Amino acid sequence: MNSELIDQLSTQLGSNGLPYTIPIHPNLVHLTLGLFIIGITFDIVGVLFPLEIWVFKYFAITVKRANFFDVGWYNMVASSIITFFTVAAGFYEMLLAAPPTDVKSAWGLQAMQTMIWHGIGGVFLLALIVGMTIWRGCQRYIWDKQAYKQTDREVQWIYLFAGIAIMFIMFVHGTLGAQLATEFGVHNTADNLLRLGQDLNTTLK
Repeated sequence: MNSELIDQLSTQLGSNGLPYTIPIHPNLVHLTLGLFIIGITFDIVGVLFPLEIWVFKYFAITVKRANFFDVGWYNMVASSIITFFTVAAGFYEMLLAAPPTDVKSAWGLQAMQTMIWHGIGGVFLLALIVGMTIWRGCQRYIWDKQAYKQTDREVQWIYLFAGIAIMFIMFVHGTLGAQLATEFGVHNTADNLLRLGQDLNTTLK
């Protein structure tokens, strides 16, 4: 956003450049990541259940294959819902960002380029997660109920491979977000105070 417009809000913004103490977007990001990864992981465990059942019996863990698929499904739904808030908070905080213009990231990108790619990536990932949730719902409530189905495996292998591929995209996308915070100091309280020439030992007490 234009620095002059941010200056107009300066009296309402804290040391991190936001009207609140702790950035919301990074915290919601970890919810999105955690829920999605747990969802895919439990579906993988459910698919491999016949190979792992002896492990559960050895540790006297009473569990059914359907339990893993339940966890996979509900985590995917939760990830899909929370990601709308994650993306919305990300765009709001990005509009209030005032990164330095003379710095390049480890990937050779300037701040604006990094924010644009991170924003586009966020919308793209939102679409992928919602698409995966719809796909997961079809497998759970439609295809799983078909009369010719001969197994209690609820998800397809191609769905799991797609989930793993999305995790890699999340890694790349998350790296861009991390660069915004660490290399450009976007909404980083300590970084902003240092740029203003203030002493962290006294300011952050």
